[in-house]
Amino acid sequence: MASGIFALLDDVATLLDDISTAAKIATKKTAGILGDDLAVNAEKSSKFASDREIPVLLEIIKGSFINKAVILPAVFLLNFFFPVVIRILLLIGGAYLAYEAFEKVFEFFFHKERKEKVSIFSREVEDKKIKEALITDFILSLEVIIIALSAVIDKPLITQIVVVTLISLITTVGVYGLVLLIVRMDDFGLVLVSTDSKILKAVGRFLIFLLPKVIKALEVIGTFAMFTVAGGIYNHAFHITERLLIQVPLIVTEILIGFCLGGVIFLSISSVKRLLGK
Repeated sequence: MASGIFALLDDVATLLDDISTAAKIATKKTAGILGDDLAVNAEKSSKFASDREIPVLLEIIKGSFINKAVILPAVFLLNFFFPVVIRILLLIGGAYLAYEAFEKVFEFFFHKERKEKVSIFSREVEDKKIKEALITDFILSLEVIIIALSAVIDKPLITQIVVVTLISLITTVGVYGLVLLIVRMDDFGLVLVSTDSKILKAVGRFLIFLLPKVIKALEVIGTFAMFTVAGGIYNHAFHITERLLIQVPLIVTEILIGFCLGGVIFLSISSVKRLLGK
């Protein structure tokens, strides 16, 4: 009886060690996309009215956890029965990100007045932005989960499930935790300004001054990140850089691929809309 217990404990210890090792490998492999994930999600979760920032962010976080609850079992099942479907879903998601990023660039250069008109958000616009944020979160979550799974694909199923689930949950908490800190930077600055310390007051004023600059920077970074993620998906799927033998930094190549992909989709959709008279 005692030997059976010790054997069980030994198996558990071995499993935990295997999970720990696999988690480190998966974390390293997904680390590259987390910066893009943070930039995109921070951009999507910002620019709401001050009193709506926290409720909106909490709504997005709740939706992100629901996304993970849908994606995780679906990815494991599809990877077992129809692995090609995962690749197709990633390609569709990459196309959506490229299109949305290109649309932002197009509107920035050709429809600035429209952008200014929607700077005051109604509840309808707010709901639309939340929906867009959750669609983007779904695509980014799908990529993170698939990359994490690919890092532990040779491990036992239980290890795969535990590691990929942990990675997905940690990334959600980490990314949206940082997003929350960014969008509430001005509140923290106001707290510091109300103190008696001259140094803290100066820091507080700097944070209040910095927030709108950070939000504007996140718009740019988030757009480039969407091109990068989309370009990375298509480059990985079709080995574009290997075939073209492009001797430029990978991130530049991926941005160009994402930009061209978004441009083609945007122009195609615009042409169809014109033909339909919309």
